[in-house]
Amino acid sequence: MANITRFDPFDDLFRGFFVRPMELSGNGATPASIKVDVKEQEDAYQVHAELPGVKKEDIHVTVDGNLVSISAETKRENEVKEGERILRSERYFGKVSRSFQLGQEVDDGRAAARFNDGVLELTLPKRAQSVSKRLAIE
Repeated sequence: MANITRFDPFDDLFRGFFVRPMELSGNGATPASIKVDVKEQEDAYQVHAELPGVKKEDIHVTVDGNLVSISAETKRENEVKEGERILRSERYFGKVSRSFQLGQEVDDGRAAARFNDGVLELTLPKRAQSVSKRLAIE
């Protein structure tokens, strides 16, 4: 015996209009990644990291030798007013992090960070390389 289901084209039309007004690629459950540009200059590295929607206080940068780690947390703010309900939320809330290695160690004492308009700018001066010295054997 065949299963027969009722099909109402208006039902699907209105459901799509009121519940899913537009389809966007991705969803809010997948964590965003930090997009990073790294430029090398003669004496320093310049790093630009996109962190939209993140507050300056919620960004943490650590430098260990030539390893740079950036982590941030975006927090959900209650935007629902009485009598409203959320139909779709695609913004990501949670922690994101990114680590990468540079070609040379960083002088962390002279490193600087700035955050402006959702972009983190790091200036990471290169550590002076020590010249290898041959030891005389006695």
